[in-house]
Amino acid sequence: MTSLCPQMWTQLSHRRSWRVNEELDRLEWRSMSAPLVSFRDVEKTYRSLQGVDYKAVEHFSVDIEAGEFFCLLGPSGCGKTTVLKMLAGFEAPTAGQILMDGRPVTGASRERAVVFQGDDSLYGWLTAVENVEFGLRMRRVARAERRERALRYLDLVGLTGQAQKYPAELSGGMKQRIQIARVLANEPKMLLMDEPFAALDAQTRALMQEELASIWQAERTTVLFITHDIDEAVTLGQRIGVMRAGPGSQVKGVIDVALNGARSRTDDVFLKYYRQVHDMIRDEVAAAVGRARRA
Repeated sequence: MTSLCPQMWTQLSHRRSWRVNEELDRLEWRSMSAPLVSFRDVEKTYRSLQGVDYKAVEHFSVDIEAGEFFCLLGPSGCGKTTVLKMLAGFEAPTAGQILMDGRPVTGASRERAVVFQGDDSLYGWLTAVENVEFGLRMRRVARAERRERALRYLDLVGLTGQAQKYPAELSGGMKQRIQIARVLANEPKMLLMDEPFAALDAQTRALMQEELASIWQAERTTVLFITHDIDEAVTLGQRIGVMRAGPGSQVKGVIDVALNGARSRTDDVFLKYYRQVHDMIRDEVAAAVGRARRA
């Protein structure tokens, strides 16, 4: 057998960085780094007006890495939005712990920006650019700086030339773009998105998914994206957490998505992941429907 001299070993080791598959690099990096967000055995219990306790989620545990796009998928009523509200700091868990950067989440923070389903969080009396710079204005950022930053993010979300229009003059998709630009302008560590495209028509929704994927590629802000749509989850997510049917929901499993650029819905790789997620969530949807019928 021919032996390799030290110089050849050095050359081979130097080539490793471009020979290693991108997905393997990402998994290796994940194993070496601490997660940005950790849910540790989290429970959330609500009490009805009749005094009956209802567990929305229990034993909920999952990690989200810095810079990743994580989709949380589940049937209606499984507690997806409850999870987002707790991470946002809007509600406190009944038990367990939620950590961000190793510190407990104890309330709302501009490090975690929320994009809601509807457009009613926009101020109708402000123009698009004024809506985007509103948070910067509240933080007393200098006028010229906040205007420059607001215009930059309007450009990023595809609203160049629309800065002086009011929300009433814009389409639903454009309003959602303003919401995304507004949260990005505040430069948070994480975006929390609660089915932000649910109210849009199918064509606009597909376009917004492509826009969001491009924005994430450019910014690499960590995203927690709530959805009940398998197609949307596979299109956007690097990882998909599938939730069990509620009440007392938890994570059933997490699927790593490696489309390698193949985002077409008809691509074999896309269909493989679609089927994998569908098989995992099918029984949970049936359970949720059955419980609704018995209620």
